[in-house]
Amino acid sequence: MKRSKLKRVSPSRAVFLVVAVLFLLAVALVCFLPIWHVIMASISNPTQVNVSKGLILFPLGNMDTTAYKMLLSYQSLWSGYRNTIFYIILSCAITGTLTIVAGFVFSRNRFFYRNTFMLIISFTMLFNGGMIPTYMVIRNIGMVDTIWALVVPGSLSVFNIILMRTSMQEISDSLEEAARLDGANDFIIMFKIVLPLCKATFAVIMLFTIVMKWNDYMFALLYLPTKTELYPLQMELRKILFQSTKEITSASDVSSSTVYARNVEYGAIVISTLPILCVYPFVQKYFVTGMTIGAVKA
Repeated sequence: MKRSKLKRVSPSRAVFLVVAVLFLLAVALVCFLPIWHVIMASISNPTQVNVSKGLILFPLGNMDTTAYKMLLSYQSLWSGYRNTIFYIILSCAITGTLTIVAGFVFSRNRFFYRNTFMLIISFTMLFNGGMIPTYMVIRNIGMVDTIWALVVPGSLSVFNIILMRTSMQEISDSLEEAARLDGANDFIIMFKIVLPLCKATFAVIMLFTIVMKWNDYMFALLYLPTKTELYPLQMELRKILFQSTKEITSASDVSSSTVYARNVEYGAIVISTLPILCVYPFVQKYFVTGMTIGAVKA
């Protein structure tokens, strides 16, 4: 019976691994502490939270979930959730379709001057019109105070096109030639042959789109001046954090509800962050794979 021999590690390699692990643990701790502080503060005794100055690593006093009850009874928050989910679904459909088509076209050798067009498009990553010209365009085409003002701008990203194009260029041309011999057209090749082989990159682009739309409030601030019923979640959270915390606490039946103002703010942050934290672990492998496609050539 053969014994498995452990590979010897040189002292310098061992030191490097220890330092790397300690550094990564420190980075993870720095990233995790603010989230943990917010969670613990949201369920702490409100009186102690109001006078606390440092990090809160454990619930202060008796655990209190009254702030979450106040938030769950705030109807505008649920309206923001519904609007944001709708914007995400619509944006993913538009962004996904446009990015797939653009990436497929720019990755095919049959498309003449594709590198020239790609260079011209890439130029817009460095120089663009800016906020005011974009607002004037949105206003002049009548999209202000409509859902399309939150979906159409940014639906086609040059960065996403480059990612998809790079991924599709890795696919052998022989697959396309074989499909054409079997009578497949460009749409069949694009959606049934090329896209399944680029699912990791496509998942990364969808993740970028979801996170961007979930955290976006600037477009709503600019393009929805009067249609407050169309506000996404982040705009409702902005109201909670900076404007109308008193509105939530005063509407509650809890005695001395204004004491819970800071707990409500912390709870709103938890509610807005939790869905993204739950989704990311399931798409992490696609994120890593998609971002490294094209970085290493065989």
